[in-house]
Amino acid sequence: MRFAHPYLLLLLLLIPVLLWWRARRRGPAVNFPDGALLKKLPVSLAVRLQPLLTALYVLGLACLIVALARPQRGLQESRVNTEGVDIVLLLDLSTSMETPDFSRNGQRQTRIESAKQVISEFISKRKDDRIGMVGFAALPYSIAPLTLDHSWMVQRMDGLRTGMLEDGTAIGDGIASAVNRLRDSKAKSRIVILLTDGINNRGELKPENAAQAAAALGIKIYTIGIGGGMPVQQGFFTLPPQEIDENTLKRIAELSKAEFFRARDLKTLEEVYDRIDKLEKTEIEMQQFTRFEEKAGGWLIAALLFLSLEKTFSLSRFGRLPE
Repeated sequence: MRFAHPYLLLLLLLIPVLLWWRARRRGPAVNFPDGALLKKLPVSLAVRLQPLLTALYVLGLACLIVALARPQRGLQESRVNTEGVDIVLLLDLSTSMETPDFSRNGQRQTRIESAKQVISEFISKRKDDRIGMVGFAALPYSIAPLTLDHSWMVQRMDGLRTGMLEDGTAIGDGIASAVNRLRDSKAKSRIVILLTDGINNRGELKPENAAQAAAALGIKIYTIGIGGGMPVQQGFFTLPPQEIDENTLKRIAELSKAEFFRARDLKTLEEVYDRIDKLEKTEIEMQQFTRFEEKAGGWLIAALLFLSLEKTFSLSRFGRLPE
């Protein structure tokens, strides 16, 4: 609370002077040579309420002076300006992502199950960013456009399975599809996070060419090679280690001025997404200001009410008799 004109509160000091002048001006109501007889008379209700008129007069003047000083209540407000990051998650859906070489709490998990869990946690940290998703195998597949409705996008991602698309690994075409989602974005930073466990063996576009096109548009591509690189026991069979073209993934990241990461287990994969989260922080600027709301109206109404009551009662039997 503050007063726009606090110096006017000094007028409160004049109220005792006004009371003295008011009493002096009115003088006695009736002149008697001896008031001893009057003191023996019973005191009526009207006489008892005489001080109420003075109190109403004082309150009315005080409220009027406070209203003139313009009391104001401060309302703290803030405005948040964000410069978000537009992100497209590019997820490999080839059948090799079903390899169960990851584990959580001692339980075997496939690569795609682990990837979806870690990606979901990553999305939950990026509340101010638009995020989209593209899956790919032999062909790219749009899962979700850029959106702030992250819960809906996570639901879409939960329904992903390998085998939804013709098998293969078209990394170049997948990058082209992801870049196309970001082409018209006005965000300060635009990034693609590519997660794959294989080698580009399908599609029409080479990964390096797609990365060069992304770099020309100012889009960065973080690449993640997922997989243990160790033989996997599946039933009665031992599967050979899955090959990952690390050189190509490094080249993609290098061309787009981003980074390549290798994730051989769940813990490393979580650390990779945490690292990317820290590298691509959303800028948030908070402006705080105070808006003042005028409160003089209530004081003015109170002043008029008190002074009106005082005037009304002073003209009735509760008031003093005229001289």
